[in-house]
Amino acid sequence: MINKVAIYGQYLHADTIAIYKQLINLLDQSGISFSVENQFKQLLQEHGVVEQSHGFKSLDDSYDLLLSIGGDGTILRAVVYIGGLDIPVIGINSGRLGFLATVQKDSLEQAIERLVNGEYTLSKRSLLTATPMGHDDLNPNFALNEVTVSRYNTTSMIQIETHLNNELLTSYWADGLIISTPTGSTGYSLSCGGPVISPSTGALVLTPIAPHNLNARPLVIPDTTEIKIKVIGREESFLTSLDNRISSFPNETEVIVKKASFTIDLVSFKDQSFIKTIRHKLLWGEDKRN
Repeated sequence: MINKVAIYGQYLHADTIAIYKQLINLLDQSGISFSVENQFKQLLQEHGVVEQSHGFKSLDDSYDLLLSIGGDGTILRAVVYIGGLDIPVIGINSGRLGFLATVQKDSLEQAIERLVNGEYTLSKRSLLTATPMGHDDLNPNFALNEVTVSRYNTTSMIQIETHLNNELLTSYWADGLIISTPTGSTGYSLSCGGPVISPSTGALVLTPIAPHNLNARPLVIPDTTEIKIKVIGREESFLTSLDNRISSFPNETEVIVKKASFTIDLVSFKDQSFIKTIRHKLLWGEDKRN
């Protein structure tokens, strides 16, 4: 049963104010208490969406659900507040293309009703961690979509020496390398030619970014694999990103990437499925000859 929810968002536009007002009214009518992330709460108050509301800077296990309002990028930022707390996440899509934010703004009332009635399921999604050897750990150290290493402040390629379970795979000469979860396979990895992976698959994807060695192709590996990468380049540093959080490290730093010890639960409804989502978002079947 859902009694208390957290609300997270980033932006407030004139054409989305009505969505937030409707959400607050629906929660009030359903008797669900809510707290709003502090910075987003200030935006809502400035535009008269809420008068008084509890705010949060961090979450605890007293929350039953996290509501993310925006697009997929907003969900990626929202899960930072969850970590291993086992708080489910649902995304209300006020943006454009959304593989994670699956609730459309015109079906918000129906979605809240389903949540109140318990008419939903949870889809467990794996995450990745990245540990830079000899340096302070990244914090928070987990990514729902992907871990990426890429060149820093240069137009030159970098060399990415890659080991799988301590066995040399190859040295990619490229702009970077994406290590993606199944959830992230429809994101950055897909735009670089990577495969689409079903969320329940126990796999990771290595996708080089603009590789110079043209025989380099995306590689699907078991998600039990420990990946060690070392970047060598002309610059003193390279970039490492966990979803949309970016850090830099000195050249030749080894980074260990592996599956996280916890998962994130995404809320889905009976009429939603991964197959239906990709068919709709990728316009599969729009050509009637297919």
